[in-house]
Amino acid sequence: MGCSVKFNLCVKDLDKSLDKLTHLHGGYTSHFVSATRNVVKQSFQYIQGKLLEKGNGNMCRYAKNVPGCNNQSLTHFVSDSPWDYEPVLDHIQRDVSQLIGDRKNGALHVDECCFPKQGKSSVAVKPQYCGRLGKVANCQVGVFLGYNNGPYRTLIDERLYLPEEWAEDQLRRKKCGVPSDVVFKTKVELAWEMILHAKKNHVPFGWIGIDCFYGKDSWLRDQIDTHGMIYIADVRCDTLVWLERPETRIPERKEGARGRSPTREKATGAEPIHVQDLKDQLDDCQWNHVFIRDTERREIWSNMARVRVFPVVDGLPGDELWLIIRCDDDKNQVKYQFSNAPLDTSLWRFALMSGSRYWIERTFEDGKGIAGLADYQVRSWMGWHHHMTMTLLAMLYILMLMLDMGEKAEFLTVQDVKEILEVIMPKRKVTRKELLRLILEKHKARLSARRSHHRRDK
Repeated sequence: MGCSVKFNLCVKDLDKSLDKLTHLHGGYTSHFVSATRNVVKQSFQYIQGKLLEKGNGNMCRYAKNVPGCNNQSLTHFVSDSPWDYEPVLDHIQRDVSQLIGDRKNGALHVDECCFPKQGKSSVAVKPQYCGRLGKVANCQVGVFLGYNNGPYRTLIDERLYLPEEWAEDQLRRKKCGVPSDVVFKTKVELAWEMILHAKKNHVPFGWIGIDCFYGKDSWLRDQIDTHGMIYIADVRCDTLVWLERPETRIPERKEGARGRSPTREKATGAEPIHVQDLKDQLDDCQWNHVFIRDTERREIWSNMARVRVFPVVDGLPGDELWLIIRCDDDKNQVKYQFSNAPLDTSLWRFALMSGSRYWIERTFEDGKGIAGLADYQVRSWMGWHHHMTMTLLAMLYILMLMLDMGEKAEFLTVQDVKEILEVIMPKRKVTRKELLRLILEKHKARLSARRSHHRRDK
């Protein structure tokens, strides 16, 4: 049996994509104008540079690719220009809500991204666990909020994690321009701050997806639950739970024991069990074969079970919730998740919620590979937030093209869109004289970096 592919894209559709970028950017121009500075042109060029770059981007490469710009103007735009990034992020959230927002099937997602860095001068950099490298390394950590509705996804908010030692170091704060009102907050607190901000901005969503690091935190889960929102949180395989709520009491003081009498409650009776051990104890009738999502090549199906459990929280039973256990057909790994979804939540709904975590992982791949999320050479607080904000704006544009062109090409991918832009977007024709000037600018930048490095070493 033959099969037909829906593909009605034409040259005019490709040409219109540039008009869409101009139209999108036109709605944001007011954010890049102040009483003393207009950087509208540079903001457009910065997005162009991101979308035209094929490898690891930087200001020199952007200037080489984008017509009518230079390294210095782009560097000033991202590092020193005083435009406020927060209204741009709010605007992005409004646009995403309008494009793909859905109160039932839309989802917020909390995750982080680590950026390996050399030296000690870039804001918030220190030796800390770097998920990108799988070990402790010198890096910055950004906490992000993503949004998806089915395969359509993007990032909508960001926070830079400022380690406590940085928050207390006034000299380094001043050098990197960390605002005086910025105080130390844990990554979990930053995540919760973004969730509340999205809710304040009326971003519509049916649940919140949380990765394993944040999912293990009972405080964040409780905050979400207390505010009447639903979550599905990845947890580790060695997470402890009870199948029935144990009794708790304050132990009696042992006869002849020294010191204070016990004051803290402890659970009594049955010991808690690891979720991975619980999986092996389930009956066959507790498992169901469910559809998770489509991929470019095939459908993903899983064996899924759901059980009511009481998680161990500081040695005591937490509130009863769902434990979802998922074994995908094409993988050997098992996924464990907690959810506070209502008792009458269908298995199909759990499958939809569980599978949505995949899309935020793809979103970070999009950000890095398509929009230059990890490609920056800035050291200041403002520079980091400016770069990330422009990355999110570039990703919004890609989402718009995916929606428009996807109607005519059902198997269109984000990478396809990137390749389209690389072909049709105007590129700078570099003359021999301009090439020499660009090389000179890079030499000056290297000399400046070397002098700065020597000053730090003294």
